[in-house]
Amino acid sequence: MTTHSRTCTAFEGHRLIASGTLPPVALAVREVLARGEQAPVLVFDDATATPVEFDLRGTEEEIVARLVEAQHAADPANDASPDAAAAGAPRGRGRPKLGVVAREVTLLPRHWDWLNAQPGGASVALRKLVDTARAAGEPLDRRRAAQEAVYRFMTALAGNLPDYEEATRALYAGDRPRFEEKIAQWPEDVRAYTVRLAGNAFEAHA
Repeated sequence: MTTHSRTCTAFEGHRLIASGTLPPVALAVREVLARGEQAPVLVFDDATATPVEFDLRGTEEEIVARLVEAQHAADPANDASPDAAAAGAPRGRGRPKLGVVAREVTLLPRHWDWLNAQPGGASVALRKLVDTARAAGEPLDRRRAAQEAVYRFMTALAGNLPDYEEATRALYAGDRPRFEEKIAQWPEDVRAYTVRLAGNAFEAHA
């Protein structure tokens, strides 16, 4: 994810300052701090609700340049490691590499017997099993990740608001109507962002 695609949201107390990609949000935060904030300023990653910190020293151009440079360094696509270089090198003759990684797997003899009897052998069968399990677990994984993001944000900014504990219980119980009822009286910006983060929090609840 690049600097221009990663998004975050900044609050001054319970008031939303800005939401969007990192550079404009950072500059909006800088403006609030320069005028003298009236409440604590917190910035949250829109995907995980983890805190985002900005280096606001220097000019606006310097702030943006640091953000771009930092994200460029963190982007896996810019990995200059030998493995990455080798991946881009011309391929010689022989079977094409699939990007697989060899690691030890310990199974009982009957497991190996079954795997080896599958079309394509043990490696192909294991990859298919893993892909199937991943596909089956994705809704649950998304729900858990969304719940964690909502809880993280609520703990940071809504912990002292009415019905916080009840809303938390409803979140983990998968009870969307009760959750929305309990946050209905929260400040508008906090409530709206909580609902936004909760997009997948009630998905595939069993």
